[in-house]
Amino acid sequence: MRNVYALALAGVLTAAIAGCGSGSTNSASTTTPAASTSAQGPYGGASKSAAATSATAVVVTTKHSKVGTILAAGPKHKTVYLFEADKGPSSSCTGTCEHAWPPLTAASATASAGAQQAHISTITRPDGVKQVTYNGHPLYFFARDGDAGDAYGQGVKAFGASWYVLTPAGQKIDTD
Repeated sequence: MRNVYALALAGVLTAAIAGCGSGSTNSASTTTPAASTSAQGPYGGASKSAAATSATAVVVTTKHSKVGTILAAGPKHKTVYLFEADKGPSSSCTGTCEHAWPPLTAASATASAGAQQAHISTITRPDGVKQVTYNGHPLYFFARDGDAGDAYGQGVKAFGASWYVLTPAGQKIDTD
């Protein structure tokens, strides 16, 4: 009987050890074919460490929503937001904020379907990771958005300022 318990405990420990290191991070971008899929984060893209070390790219596109045509990004076409606390092309969302509002990170970005390539750029976050900007606004996802149809972060006030979706011209949509 003792051997059965020892074997069961060994199996549990092996599974626990195998699961270590598979935690997710909070960034989003699509990886290029050359990038490893094991380095992906929860939003279908590269993790912070992968974004800093491997070639990643993301596509910024448009989609139709209840408030009009807005920007989206990544393989799941999730809504992206601007944070009014950001001053110029730098991010004010770090720490706890980036768990609720994961930054759109990628080494590079391209425009598609109505988004304008001239508005796309990147900045370097305090942790050294590249974050995508649009018309000078650092872009973020909202953790509660589960699929392409969601825009639950629109007009939310959190972390000291409001969050808004953007038009293809790079302007916030304020529905208040």
